[in-house]
Amino acid sequence: MTTKLLVVLLGALLCSGAQGQTYPAKPLRIIVPFAPGGSTDIFARLVGERLQGPLGQNVLIENRAGASGNIGAEAVAKAPPDGYTVLMATTGVMAINNALFKSMSYDAAKDFEPVIFIASITNVLSVPVELPAQSVTELVALARKDPGKLTFASSGAGSSTHLSAELFKSMAGIDVVHIPFKGSGQALIDVVAGRVSMIFDNMPSALPHIKGGKLRALGVTGLKRSPALPDVPTIAEAGVPGYDSLSWSGFALPAGTPRDIVQRLNRETAAILAGAEMKQKLGEQGADAIGGAPEVFAEHVRREREKWGRLVRERNIVVN
Repeated sequence: MTTKLLVVLLGALLCSGAQGQTYPAKPLRIIVPFAPGGSTDIFARLVGERLQGPLGQNVLIENRAGASGNIGAEAVAKAPPDGYTVLMATTGVMAINNALFKSMSYDAAKDFEPVIFIASITNVLSVPVELPAQSVTELVALARKDPGKLTFASSGAGSSTHLSAELFKSMAGIDVVHIPFKGSGQALIDVVAGRVSMIFDNMPSALPHIKGGKLRALGVTGLKRSPALPDVPTIAEAGVPGYDSLSWSGFALPAGTPRDIVQRLNRETAAILAGAEMKQKLGEQGADAIGGAPEVFAEHVRREREKWGRLVRERNIVVN
């Protein structure tokens, strides 16, 4: 080995070590690929605020809504892999959109480095209080009586709120028309007003409307009841056996981000998620704090990509 090559290699090692020791040296941005007010935004702010202390830097939340999360995701995919631009990664962005959209500017399987699984969230099937359906069974009967008359809102094509409804339609054998919005906040306004028949929204954003008497909850989408709504049955026990659909979120970085940076962000976030305060905060929103190593999140994303990709193909769901 020449002296020149040895100097170069030693320099690279020293720079790598220094990078791990000094990161972060400036504020971080967490890109939320949806509008404010939904569960993705709520969780990003809860975790981001608590990361500022251990990281010693400000953590800024930036909402980049549009194209079912693709605009925000693309911004992170194309950002420098230096750990300063973080994606609030969701079911749609990481596991659905590449199967759903004909044209994509990023590949979720190749362009992101999974960091940590933050939360798993049940969605909740809710209807306007004026809709004459008091249960899942009655809603299915109403949809079968007038195929194509009822509508469902979502936070965007490809979101978990969209695919939860598509799974419900498939398993219940009904025809309900999709009305996509640019976020849960906007979708909920029209459902509460009765302009849309139903929504399979994330529990955190739907809960205030349910508890405030503006929406009627008919069922939760997971296989177990939610402590946030203990009297609301699962959709599986309320008339659609085997139904199971959970939303989730986590942190991801641009592919190629140094391993020590991934591990630092994972370690600090995992400590926050393990704390009693964060577990309580997420629990109040109807969510479970998860945590775990980057590999745990990566494997979860892989399984979810297979599940939802299969549904998209079987139902021939395509968004231009």
